[in-house]
Amino acid sequence: MKNQRLPGPNARRVIDAMKKHAYDSTFMYPLVIANGYDSIIEDIDGNRFLDFTSNIGACPLGYSHPDIIEVLSEYSTNGTHKIAGQDFYCREHAGIAEKISSIIPSGFKTFFINSGAEAVENAIKIAYRKMGPLPGVSCAGSFHGRTLGALSFTSSRPVHKYNFPEFPVKRIKFCVKDDDTEIDSVKDLLKENKVAFILTEVIQGEGGYNVASKKFIKNLRKYATQYGVPLILDEVQSGVGHTGKWWAFEHYDVKPDIMSAAKALQVGAAAFHKKFDPGEKSVLSSTWGGGSRIDMAVGARILEVIKRDKLLQNATKMGNILKKGLEELVGKKGVIDVRGLGLMIGLEFDTKVRRDKKILEIFKNGLLTLGAGQKSLRIIPPLIITREQIEQGLYTMNKVLLRN
Repeated sequence: MKNQRLPGPNARRVIDAMKKHAYDSTFMYPLVIANGYDSIIEDIDGNRFLDFTSNIGACPLGYSHPDIIEVLSEYSTNGTHKIAGQDFYCREHAGIAEKISSIIPSGFKTFFINSGAEAVENAIKIAYRKMGPLPGVSCAGSFHGRTLGALSFTSSRPVHKYNFPEFPVKRIKFCVKDDDTEIDSVKDLLKENKVAFILTEVIQGEGGYNVASKKFIKNLRKYATQYGVPLILDEVQSGVGHTGKWWAFEHYDVKPDIMSAAKALQVGAAAFHKKFDPGEKSVLSSTWGGGSRIDMAVGARILEVIKRDKLLQNATKMGNILKKGLEELVGKKGVIDVRGLGLMIGLEFDTKVRRDKKILEIFKNGLLTLGAGQKSLRIIPPLIITREQIEQGLYTMNKVLLRN
Protein backbone atom coordinates (compact mmCIF):
# COMPACT_ATOMS: atom_id res chain seq x y z
CA MET A 1 0.00 0.00 0.00
CA LYS A 2 1.45 3.33 -1.06
CA ASN A 3 1.70 5.68 1.89
CA GLN A 4 2.89 9.23 2.34
CA ARG A 5 6.17 9.89 4.06
CA LEU A 6 6.23 8.08 7.38
CA PRO A 7 5.64 9.06 10.07
CA GLY A 8 3.02 11.62 9.13
CA PRO A 9 2.61 14.87 11.09
CA ASN A 10 -0.08 13.58 13.47
CA ALA A 11 1.90 10.42 14.17
CA ARG A 12 5.02 12.46 14.84
CA ARG A 13 3.22 14.53 17.49
CA VAL A 14 2.02 11.40 19.29
CA ILE A 15 5.45 9.77 19.14
CA ASP A 16 7.15 12.92 20.43
CA ALA A 17 4.70 13.08 23.36
CA MET A 18 5.31 9.40 24.16
CA LYS A 19 9.08 9.84 24.11
CA LYS A 20 8.77 12.83 26.44
CA HIS A 21 6.29 11.44 28.95
CA ALA A 22 6.41 7.62 28.79
CA TYR A 23 8.96 4.83 28.86
CA ASP A 24 10.25 4.14 25.34
CA SER A 25 9.68 0.40 25.35
CA THR A 26 9.75 -2.02 22.39
CA PHE A 27 8.32 0.16 19.62
CA MET A 28 9.57 -1.20 16.30
CA TYR A 29 8.58 1.54 13.85
CA PRO A 30 6.62 4.82 13.87
CA LEU A 31 3.10 3.42 13.56
CA VAL A 32 0.35 5.23 15.49
CA ILE A 33 -2.77 3.09 15.17
CA ALA A 34 -6.09 4.89 14.75
CA ASN A 35 -8.49 2.33 13.29
CA GLY A 36 -8.76 -0.75 11.13
CA TYR A 37 -10.99 -3.01 9.07
CA ASP A 38 -10.58 -6.59 7.91
CA SER A 39 -6.79 -7.23 7.93
CA ILE A 40 -5.96 -3.55 7.39
CA ILE A 41 -4.72 -1.09 10.02
CA GLU A 42 -5.07 2.65 9.47
CA ASP A 43 -2.78 5.09 11.20
CA ILE A 44 -3.60 8.51 12.60
CA ASP A 45 -2.64 10.20 9.32
CA GLY A 46 -4.83 7.94 7.18
CA ASN A 47 -2.06 5.63 5.95
CA ARG A 48 -3.15 2.01 5.53
CA PHE A 49 -1.14 -1.14 6.18
CA LEU A 50 -1.76 -4.81 5.56
CA ASP A 51 -1.34 -6.42 8.97
CA PHE A 52 0.80 -9.55 9.25
CA THR A 53 1.03 -9.20 13.06
CA SER A 54 -2.59 -9.27 14.31
CA ASN A 55 -1.10 -7.32 17.22
CA ILE A 56 1.01 -10.38 18.14
CA GLY A 57 -2.01 -12.63 17.75
CA ALA A 58 -4.34 -10.56 19.93
CA CYS A 59 -6.66 -9.65 17.04
CA PRO A 60 -7.47 -13.02 15.41
CA LEU A 61 -10.54 -11.65 13.61
CA GLY A 62 -8.73 -8.58 12.33
CA TYR A 63 -10.45 -5.24 12.78
CA SER A 64 -14.06 -3.99 12.80
CA HIS A 65 -15.33 -7.55 12.46
CA PRO A 66 -19.15 -7.33 12.49
CA ASP A 67 -19.51 -9.83 15.32
CA ILE A 68 -17.08 -7.90 17.52
CA ILE A 69 -18.67 -4.55 16.65
CA GLU A 70 -22.00 -6.07 17.67
CA VAL A 71 -20.61 -7.06 21.07
CA LEU A 72 -19.03 -3.64 21.58
CA SER A 73 -22.33 -1.97 20.67
CA GLU A 74 -24.17 -4.07 23.26
CA TYR A 75 -21.83 -2.77 25.97
CA SER A 76 -21.60 0.84 24.81
CA THR A 77 -24.05 1.99 27.47
CA ASN A 78 -23.16 -0.51 30.19
CA GLY A 79 -21.82 1.39 33.16
CA THR A 80 -20.56 -1.71 34.99
CA HIS A 81 -18.19 -3.04 32.33
CA LYS A 82 -15.32 -3.28 34.84
CA ILE A 83 -16.00 -5.25 38.00
CA ALA A 84 -14.01 -7.08 40.67
CA GLY A 85 -14.30 -10.31 38.75
CA GLN A 86 -13.16 -12.74 41.45
CA ASP A 87 -15.44 -11.18 44.06
CA PHE A 88 -18.62 -10.79 42.02
CA TYR A 89 -20.17 -13.13 39.46
CA CYS A 90 -21.15 -11.99 35.98
CA ARG A 91 -22.67 -13.64 32.92
CA GLU A 92 -19.62 -12.88 30.76
CA HIS A 93 -17.26 -14.75 33.10
CA ALA A 94 -19.47 -17.84 33.02
CA GLY A 95 -19.83 -17.52 29.25
CA ILE A 96 -16.13 -17.50 28.40
CA ALA A 97 -15.47 -20.27 30.95
CA GLU A 98 -18.09 -22.44 29.26
CA LYS A 99 -16.76 -21.67 25.77
CA ILE A 100 -13.12 -22.41 26.59
CA SER A 101 -14.09 -25.68 28.29
CA SER A 102 -15.21 -26.94 24.87
CA ILE A 103 -11.70 -26.58 23.40
CA ILE A 104 -9.34 -27.47 26.28
CA PRO A 105 -8.72 -31.03 27.51
CA SER A 106 -11.59 -32.69 29.37
CA GLY A 107 -11.48 -32.55 33.15
CA PHE A 108 -9.91 -29.07 33.12
CA LYS A 109 -11.01 -25.93 34.94
CA THR A 110 -9.90 -22.38 34.15
CA PHE A 111 -8.85 -19.38 36.21
CA PHE A 112 -9.17 -16.09 34.31
CA ILE A 113 -6.79 -13.22 34.80
CA ASN A 114 -5.71 -10.03 33.01
CA SER A 115 -2.72 -10.96 30.83
CA GLY A 116 -0.51 -13.69 29.44
CA ALA A 117 2.24 -13.16 31.99
CA GLU A 118 -0.31 -13.41 34.78
CA ALA A 119 -1.69 -16.58 33.21
CA VAL A 120 1.81 -18.08 33.42
CA GLU A 121 2.25 -16.77 36.97
CA ASN A 122 -0.90 -18.57 38.05
CA ALA A 123 -0.01 -21.71 36.12
CA ILE A 124 3.25 -21.99 38.04
CA LYS A 125 1.50 -21.14 41.31
CA ILE A 126 -0.90 -24.03 40.72
CA ALA A 127 2.08 -26.35 40.22
CA TYR A 128 3.97 -24.99 43.23
CA ARG A 129 0.86 -25.46 45.39
CA LYS A 130 0.84 -29.16 44.54
CA MET A 131 4.59 -29.82 44.44
CA GLY A 132 6.11 -27.32 46.86
CA PRO A 133 8.70 -24.54 46.31
CA LEU A 134 11.11 -26.61 44.21
CA PRO A 135 13.01 -25.47 41.10
CA GLY A 136 11.09 -25.30 37.85
CA VAL A 137 12.39 -26.50 34.50
CA SER A 138 12.22 -24.32 31.41
CA CYS A 139 13.90 -24.07 28.02
CA ALA A 140 16.68 -21.96 26.60
CA GLY A 141 15.25 -19.28 24.33
CA SER A 142 11.89 -19.32 26.09
CA PHE A 143 9.58 -16.38 26.73
CA HIS A 144 6.89 -16.66 29.39
CA GLY A 145 6.34 -13.03 30.33
CA ARG A 146 8.00 -10.13 32.13
CA THR A 147 6.46 -10.31 35.60
CA LEU A 148 9.09 -11.58 38.02
CA GLY A 149 7.85 -15.14 38.44
CA ALA A 150 7.31 -15.70 34.72
CA LEU A 151 10.54 -13.82 33.99
CA SER A 152 12.54 -16.38 35.97
CA PHE A 153 11.65 -18.94 33.29
CA THR A 154 12.09 -16.56 30.35
CA SER A 155 15.45 -16.62 28.60
CA SER A 156 14.95 -15.31 25.07
CA ARG A 157 17.05 -12.14 25.49
CA PRO A 158 19.42 -10.93 28.24
CA VAL A 159 17.86 -7.44 28.29
CA HIS A 160 14.67 -8.95 29.77
CA LYS A 161 16.48 -10.29 32.84
CA TYR A 162 19.52 -8.20 33.76
CA ASN A 163 19.66 -7.37 37.50
CA PHE A 164 16.24 -8.87 38.24
CA PRO A 165 15.89 -11.61 40.89
CA GLU A 166 14.95 -15.16 39.91
CA PHE A 167 13.11 -18.17 41.23
CA PRO A 168 15.18 -21.38 41.17
CA VAL A 169 15.23 -22.68 37.59
CA LYS A 170 16.90 -25.49 35.69
CA ARG A 171 17.32 -24.93 31.98
CA ILE A 172 17.15 -27.49 29.16
CA LYS A 173 17.65 -27.09 25.43
CA PHE A 174 14.57 -26.44 23.29
CA CYS A 175 15.08 -29.15 20.69
CA VAL A 176 13.79 -28.54 17.16
CA LYS A 177 15.10 -31.78 15.64
CA ASP A 178 14.28 -35.33 16.67
CA ASP A 179 17.94 -36.37 16.39
CA ASP A 180 19.22 -33.64 18.72
CA THR A 181 21.79 -35.12 21.11
CA GLU A 182 20.02 -33.40 24.04
CA ILE A 183 16.55 -34.70 23.21
CA ASP A 184 16.49 -36.81 26.41
CA SER A 185 18.20 -34.31 28.71
CA VAL A 186 15.06 -33.77 30.79
CA LYS A 187 15.12 -37.44 31.82
CA ASP A 188 18.58 -37.13 33.36
CA LEU A 189 17.58 -33.90 35.06
CA LEU A 190 14.48 -35.46 36.61
CA LYS A 191 16.47 -38.49 37.75
CA GLU A 192 18.81 -36.28 39.74
CA ASN A 193 16.54 -33.48 40.95
CA LYS A 194 13.16 -32.89 42.53
CA VAL A 195 11.35 -30.19 40.56
CA ALA A 196 7.98 -28.45 40.77
CA PHE A 197 7.12 -28.45 37.05
CA ILE A 198 8.30 -28.43 33.46
CA LEU A 199 7.29 -25.27 31.59
CA THR A 200 7.66 -24.83 27.85
CA GLU A 201 6.17 -23.33 24.74
CA VAL A 202 5.52 -25.61 21.78
CA ILE A 203 6.42 -22.85 19.36
CA GLN A 204 8.71 -20.28 20.94
CA GLY A 205 7.14 -16.88 20.40
CA GLU A 206 9.44 -14.07 21.44
CA GLY A 207 12.32 -16.55 21.13
CA GLY A 208 12.06 -16.61 17.33
CA TYR A 209 9.14 -18.86 16.29
CA ASN A 210 11.21 -21.99 16.81
CA VAL A 211 9.05 -25.09 16.37
CA ALA A 212 9.70 -27.92 18.84
CA SER A 213 10.45 -31.37 17.48
CA LYS A 214 7.69 -33.90 17.98
CA LYS A 215 9.97 -36.23 19.89
CA PHE A 216 11.03 -33.42 22.24
CA ILE A 217 7.47 -32.58 23.28
CA LYS A 218 6.47 -36.24 23.53
CA ASN A 219 9.55 -36.86 25.71
CA LEU A 220 8.59 -34.02 28.03
CA ARG A 221 5.12 -35.51 28.38
CA LYS A 222 6.45 -39.06 28.92
CA TYR A 223 9.07 -38.15 31.52
CA ALA A 224 6.81 -35.67 33.32
CA THR A 225 4.31 -38.51 33.79
CA GLN A 226 7.02 -41.01 34.74
CA TYR A 227 8.46 -38.76 37.46
CA GLY A 228 5.17 -37.28 38.67
CA VAL A 229 5.95 -33.73 37.59
CA PRO A 230 3.26 -31.46 36.07
CA LEU A 231 3.83 -30.36 32.47
CA ILE A 232 2.83 -26.74 31.83
CA LEU A 233 2.40 -25.76 28.18
CA ASP A 234 2.44 -22.02 27.47
CA GLU A 235 0.00 -21.24 24.65
CA VAL A 236 -0.27 -17.49 25.23
CA GLN A 237 0.86 -16.63 21.69
CA SER A 238 0.32 -19.90 19.82
CA GLY A 239 -3.13 -20.74 21.15
CA VAL A 240 -6.66 -20.12 19.84
CA GLY A 241 -6.09 -21.10 16.24
CA HIS A 242 -2.93 -19.52 14.89
CA THR A 243 -1.28 -22.87 14.13
CA GLY A 244 -4.37 -24.29 12.43
CA LYS A 245 -5.53 -26.05 15.59
CA TRP A 246 -6.95 -24.56 18.76
CA TRP A 247 -3.68 -25.27 20.56
CA ALA A 248 -0.20 -25.92 19.21
CA PHE A 249 0.15 -28.99 21.45
CA GLU A 250 -2.60 -30.71 19.42
CA HIS A 251 -0.08 -31.10 16.58
CA TYR A 252 1.94 -33.34 18.92
CA ASP A 253 -0.81 -35.62 20.23
CA VAL A 254 -0.09 -34.70 23.85
CA LYS A 255 -2.02 -32.98 26.62
CA PRO A 256 -0.64 -30.71 29.36
CA ASP A 257 -1.43 -30.90 33.04
CA ILE A 258 -1.63 -27.12 33.22
CA MET A 259 -1.68 -24.54 30.41
CA SER A 260 -1.71 -20.80 29.89
CA ALA A 261 -3.56 -18.77 27.26
CA ALA A 262 -4.22 -15.10 26.48
CA LYS A 263 -3.80 -12.73 23.49
CA ALA A 264 -6.42 -14.04 21.02
CA LEU A 265 -8.62 -14.94 23.99
CA GLN A 266 -8.64 -11.23 25.03
CA VAL A 267 -8.04 -12.21 28.67
CA GLY A 268 -5.45 -14.33 30.42
CA ALA A 269 -6.32 -17.89 31.41
CA ALA A 270 -4.58 -20.58 33.44
CA ALA A 271 -6.30 -23.92 32.80
CA PHE A 272 -5.53 -27.04 34.79
CA HIS A 273 -6.63 -30.62 35.29
CA LYS A 274 -8.95 -30.95 38.26
CA LYS A 275 -6.33 -32.95 40.18
CA PHE A 276 -4.33 -29.70 40.43
CA ASP A 277 -7.28 -27.70 41.78
CA PRO A 278 -5.95 -25.96 44.93
CA GLY A 279 -9.15 -27.01 46.70
CA GLU A 280 -9.19 -23.92 48.87
CA LYS A 281 -10.63 -20.46 48.28
CA SER A 282 -8.34 -17.44 47.83
CA VAL A 283 -5.29 -19.43 46.69
CA LEU A 284 -5.86 -17.79 43.31
CA SER A 285 -7.53 -14.42 42.97
CA SER A 286 -7.26 -10.97 41.40
CA THR A 287 -9.13 -7.69 41.65
CA TRP A 288 -10.17 -7.69 38.01
CA GLY A 289 -10.22 -11.45 37.67
CA GLY A 290 -10.63 -11.68 33.92
CA GLY A 291 -10.27 -8.16 32.70
CA SER A 292 -13.39 -6.26 31.82
CA ARG A 293 -16.77 -7.77 31.08
CA ILE A 294 -16.32 -6.45 27.55
CA ASP A 295 -13.06 -8.37 27.09
CA MET A 296 -14.65 -11.59 28.29
CA ALA A 297 -17.68 -11.10 26.03
CA VAL A 298 -15.45 -10.38 23.04
CA GLY A 299 -13.28 -13.40 23.84
CA ALA A 300 -16.29 -15.70 23.96
CA ARG A 301 -17.57 -14.34 20.64
CA ILE A 302 -14.14 -14.84 19.04
CA LEU A 303 -14.28 -18.53 19.94
CA GLU A 304 -17.77 -18.78 18.42
CA VAL A 305 -16.71 -17.10 15.18
CA ILE A 306 -13.58 -19.24 14.76
CA LYS A 307 -15.78 -22.35 14.99
CA ARG A 308 -18.62 -20.99 12.86
CA ASP A 309 -16.45 -19.64 10.05
CA LYS A 310 -14.02 -22.59 10.01
CA LEU A 311 -11.05 -20.30 10.63
CA LEU A 312 -8.81 -23.11 11.83
CA GLN A 313 -9.03 -24.56 8.35
CA ASN A 314 -8.34 -21.15 6.85
CA ALA A 315 -5.25 -20.76 9.04
CA THR A 316 -3.91 -24.08 7.77
CA LYS A 317 -4.67 -23.34 4.12
CA MET A 318 -3.41 -19.75 4.10
CA GLY A 319 -0.42 -20.68 6.23
CA ASN A 320 0.65 -23.32 3.73
CA ILE A 321 0.45 -20.80 0.88
CA LEU A 322 2.37 -18.18 2.87
CA LYS A 323 5.08 -20.56 4.04
CA LYS A 324 5.58 -21.98 0.55
CA GLY A 325 5.99 -18.46 -0.83
CA LEU A 326 8.47 -17.50 1.88
CA GLU A 327 10.51 -20.67 1.37
CA GLU A 328 11.44 -19.33 -2.07
CA LEU A 329 13.37 -16.56 -0.31
CA VAL A 330 15.65 -18.91 1.62
CA GLY A 331 19.25 -18.65 0.53
CA LYS A 332 18.73 -15.20 -0.97
CA LYS A 333 19.85 -11.82 0.40
CA GLY A 334 20.51 -13.02 3.95
CA VAL A 335 17.33 -15.07 4.47
CA ILE A 336 18.52 -18.37 5.95
CA ASP A 337 15.42 -20.21 7.20
CA VAL A 338 11.61 -20.34 7.26
CA ARG A 339 9.70 -22.30 9.90
CA GLY A 340 6.29 -22.42 11.51
CA LEU A 341 2.86 -24.00 11.76
CA GLY A 342 -0.28 -22.55 10.20
CA LEU A 343 -0.26 -18.76 10.31
CA MET A 344 2.57 -18.60 12.84
CA ILE A 345 5.72 -18.33 10.71
CA GLY A 346 9.28 -17.20 11.44
CA LEU A 347 11.74 -15.91 8.85
CA GLU A 348 15.37 -16.11 9.97
CA PHE A 349 18.05 -13.66 8.78
CA ASP A 350 21.81 -13.92 8.87
CA THR A 351 22.16 -10.81 11.06
CA LYS A 352 20.03 -8.74 13.43
CA VAL A 353 21.05 -5.57 11.59
CA ARG A 354 19.64 -6.88 8.31
CA ARG A 355 16.47 -8.12 10.01
CA ASP A 356 15.78 -4.76 11.67
CA LYS A 357 16.48 -2.83 8.49
CA LYS A 358 14.13 -5.00 6.44
CA ILE A 359 11.28 -4.81 8.96
CA LEU A 360 11.40 -1.02 8.73
CA GLU A 361 11.51 -1.12 4.91
CA ILE A 362 8.58 -3.54 4.82
CA PHE A 363 6.62 -1.16 7.06
CA LYS A 364 7.36 1.75 4.73
CA ASN A 365 5.94 -0.36 1.91
CA GLY A 366 2.64 -0.83 3.72
CA LEU A 367 3.07 -4.21 5.41
CA LEU A 368 3.32 -4.81 9.16
CA THR A 369 5.66 -7.47 10.55
CA LEU A 370 7.60 -7.72 13.81
CA GLY A 371 10.89 -9.05 15.09
CA ALA A 372 11.36 -12.09 17.31
CA GLY A 373 14.39 -13.74 18.86
CA GLN A 374 17.83 -12.46 17.95
CA LYS A 375 17.39 -12.12 14.18
CA SER A 376 14.01 -13.53 13.19
CA LEU A 377 10.99 -11.83 11.64
CA ARG A 378 7.62 -13.05 12.90
CA ILE A 379 4.50 -13.31 10.79
CA ILE A 380 1.16 -14.00 12.47
CA PRO A 381 -1.71 -12.57 10.38
CA PRO A 382 -5.35 -12.55 11.47
CA LEU A 383 -7.15 -15.87 10.99
CA ILE A 384 -9.47 -14.18 8.47
CA ILE A 385 -6.61 -13.43 6.04
CA THR A 386 -7.43 -14.12 2.38
CA ARG A 387 -5.36 -15.61 -0.41
CA GLU A 388 -5.32 -12.25 -2.17
CA GLN A 389 -3.89 -10.59 0.94
CA ILE A 390 -1.31 -13.36 1.39
CA GLU A 391 -0.18 -12.83 -2.20
CA GLN A 392 -0.07 -9.07 -1.68
CA GLY A 393 2.10 -9.54 1.41
CA LEU A 394 4.41 -11.95 -0.41
CA TYR A 395 4.78 -9.47 -3.26
CA THR A 396 5.82 -6.73 -0.81
CA MET A 397 8.23 -8.99 1.03
CA ASN A 398 9.84 -10.20 -2.19
CA LYS A 399 10.22 -6.63 -3.42
CA VAL A 400 11.87 -5.49 -0.18
CA LEU A 401 13.90 -8.54 0.77
CA LEU A 402 15.43 -9.22 -2.63
CA ARG A 403 16.84 -5.75 -3.09
CA ASN A 404 20.11 -4.63 -1.48
